[in-house]
Amino acid sequence: MKFKNYSLIIILLVCLNFISCNEQTANTNKTEQVVVGSEHPKLILTKTGVDNIRKLLGTIPIFDASLQVTKEEVDAEIALGIDIPIPKDFSGGYTHEKHKSNFLILQKAGVLYQILDDEKYAKFVKDMLMQYEAIYKSLPVHPQTRSYARGKLFWQCLNDSNWLVYVSQAYDCIYNYLSKEERDLLENNLFRPFADYISIENPQFYNRVHNHSTWGNSAVGMIALVMDDDDLLQRALYGIKDVGLDPEAKDNDGGFIKDKDGRAGFLANLEEPFSPDGYYTEGPYYQRYAMYPFLIFAEALHNVKPELKIFEHKNGVLLKAVDALLQLSDADGDFFPLNDGQKGMSYFTSAMVSTVNIGYYFGSQNPGLLSIAKKQGQVMLDDSGLAVAIGIKEGKAKPFEKKSVNLTDGPDGKQGGVGVLRHQGLEVVFKYAAQGLSHGHYDKLSFSLYENGDEVIQDYGLARFVNIEQKGGGNYLKENTTWAKQTIAHNTLTLNATSHFEGKYEIGSKHHSNLYFFNFDNPKIQIASAKENNAYPGTEMHRTMAIIKDDNFEKPFVLDIMKIQSNTNNQYDMPYYFLGQVIETNFKYNVTSTLNALGIKNGYQHLYVEGVGQAPEENTKFLWLDKGRFYSLTSVSTPSDELFFTRIGANDPEFNLRREAALMTRRKNTKNTIFVSVIEPHGSYSPVSELALNSKSNIAALKIVLDTEDYTALTITDVKDNTKLFVISNTNASKEAKHTLKINEKNYSWTGSYYYK
Repeated sequence: MKFKNYSLIIILLVCLNFISCNEQTANTNKTEQVVVGSEHPKLILTKTGVDNIRKLLGTIPIFDASLQVTKEEVDAEIALGIDIPIPKDFSGGYTHEKHKSNFLILQKAGVLYQILDDEKYAKFVKDMLMQYEAIYKSLPVHPQTRSYARGKLFWQCLNDSNWLVYVSQAYDCIYNYLSKEERDLLENNLFRPFADYISIENPQFYNRVHNHSTWGNSAVGMIALVMDDDDLLQRALYGIKDVGLDPEAKDNDGGFIKDKDGRAGFLANLEEPFSPDGYYTEGPYYQRYAMYPFLIFAEALHNVKPELKIFEHKNGVLLKAVDALLQLSDADGDFFPLNDGQKGMSYFTSAMVSTVNIGYYFGSQNPGLLSIAKKQGQVMLDDSGLAVAIGIKEGKAKPFEKKSVNLTDGPDGKQGGVGVLRHQGLEVVFKYAAQGLSHGHYDKLSFSLYENGDEVIQDYGLARFVNIEQKGGGNYLKENTTWAKQTIAHNTLTLNATSHFEGKYEIGSKHHSNLYFFNFDNPKIQIASAKENNAYPGTEMHRTMAIIKDDNFEKPFVLDIMKIQSNTNNQYDMPYYFLGQVIETNFKYNVTSTLNALGIKNGYQHLYVEGVGQAPEENTKFLWLDKGRFYSLTSVSTPSDELFFTRIGANDPEFNLRREAALMTRRKNTKNTIFVSVIEPHGSYSPVSELALNSKSNIAALKIVLDTEDYTALTITDVKDNTKLFVISNTNASKEAKHTLKINEKNYSWTGSYYYK
């Protein structure tokens, strides 16, 4: 009996040991699955990030609020059901907008699945992706034929790339929710064919330097990282090799096509369009658009391929670009409409939420970025958004410093640039940049002026109603070429009614203006100066812009000097596109009874002539009112100068252009000359009290007292007979240079590129 009991015990122990071994094996397998599964999510959300977010939910107000808004939006879409329409529309049309909505919702639903651990979001993503998989291979090229690279879901490959950038994130979030068979189905029938189509099948879209290609490269790279496909990742980083395209060719959208020596792909798009200062050559409107794929792919690369050190590439240019872009916005956060830029686009757009979050998290954690995030009122639902939310909660936010900046253009910083002069609410945007690829305008040495976020002297921006289907399918209108890009549409000099570089991209893309100097050392004088030698062969234009705070004036004023040296006699046209209502002039003019266009081409065909006058002998004075503030333009003039009141809108039967006004000075049959003006903000008007304060200019006289090859000097005399002298050295911009100059029998000495006293 005793033996039997021992035998039973041994048998039981063996059985227990067997069971224990099986349990350990099962637990080991489970642990191995957790390790493998921990690889996802890995692009933007990470497993560690998800864990941290879950622990802090309910304690980080701006993050919690952002999460609630996203949840309500996605829940509403789930309730409506999935709709995958057959593509047929341009931007703004139903099918276009529905597929756009789908990719945004997919990304958000994937994030919600990770943060809330609610299977309904994963199922929603899976079901929608499976419906896309079911139709993708049978989809023809999009029926709309306008684009140089048609997509399948959208009318252009650009939007197809948008789709894949966002959907890659959704796929990453539900990767472990799917079975291997389901992943294989999606990858073989949807994601790889999709990536091949926008790249190999459309090299003219993919293999170039342009914001379009940045989206394409990032799309291929993002899905490559999810699928661990190194071949696709190499294609994303370095472009397609041996595609048979001329490396110096340009497609019909103006982007450079590159195909060898690493000159295509994401890294090439990181190298060439950005200057060392972080300025993006296409301008802030398209920099804002491109920053999302640049930064979101960079974050994914940082998380999955940290050995690439992507945020250190080109001396950290991507993180510098965050600050540069914010500096290119006015006091209200609206981006300056340089080149093709839609007015009203601001840092409140969703793309800038990610820009600010990623810039803060991976940068130096600038507390100024937290103040921008607070204004935006939302954060990304990821690791970077969590960091921003915590920073705000801990009271680390400080005002973002807007200051005078000079941002270089070109990959080496030697292709001109943009200067933003700031002082006491005034902002002068001075453009002396390169062409800006296909979105560039023919506007060398142009400028615009803002006060407290309001345009005073405007840049027109683009001619396009983005995503408004009734206006050309939401695409660029022909007036963008015939008007918005032309020189006369800008506040700069036009010679002989012909645009800079004859309005030809192949000429303009070869040249850029050159910085002469900038100086922001004196807080009372913010000044920049640049020269342009190629816009009109044989003619040099030299423009100097300054904001000057003089105690004899109520507010700072703007000094504008445009010096021209030419080999031939020319007709010079200098417009100022003011916003507001005419109050007073010191010259007589005749209002035209019949509206006629100023010319027949180069933008002149779109300008109505509303009034014509002759300039006074010494100064032309023009005063206008806008948004309760008065402005005066005082210009040095000659009796032969013609003055034109013009208004945009001629030869525009579909009313595609805004009906806005300008005062233009025309100087004929002149060789070397100079235009000098002062723009003076002053006073106020209240429609409530009906009281006008300080409604008149404080300038009694503006005179050129010396103009030689080496120096230009002028005097500004106010109504109380105080006179100040301004002198610029035209040939020596050194800060250390010592100058002595006799003007009206009086000697003046100074050190530096200019003198004001």
